[in-house]
Amino acid sequence: MCDVVYFSTQSGNTRRFVEKLDVPAQRIPRSRNDAPLRVTRPYVLILPTYGDGDPRTAVPGPVIRFLNDPRNRALIQGVVAGGNTNFGAAFGLAGRVVAHKCEVPLLHRFELMGTPEDVAKVRACLAMEMTDVG
Repeated sequence: MCDVVYFSTQSGNTRRFVEKLDVPAQRIPRSRNDAPLRVTRPYVLILPTYGDGDPRTAVPGPVIRFLNDPRNRALIQGVVAGGNTNFGAAFGLAGRVVAHKCEVPLLHRFELMGTPEDVAKVRACLAMEMTDVG
């Protein structure tokens, strides 16, 4: 099973989704003043989508800083993105941006805190060998 690394804002929607997965997870710090997270094992990144549909602002700054560390970027295996379907085509945009830039699959998108079906799908993704993911 892949590790989970996630970022959650003050709203806590992504954190609540990750808690439903019931797997060990590491949170990317929100503040620049906190010690940076450095991973040592392959992981799936779970993140919310920011902004108004602009790909330049969709990925939260702390996630960008985390992925700017080549050691962290080298171990990412896939992405799961949260969002709000009210944003139409921009739903889960942060996941598409990160997946494209890091050349890994976008495994799933979920709305707000996710449904039981979302949780089951992401658990299945985490359980499978990531090398088998297309």
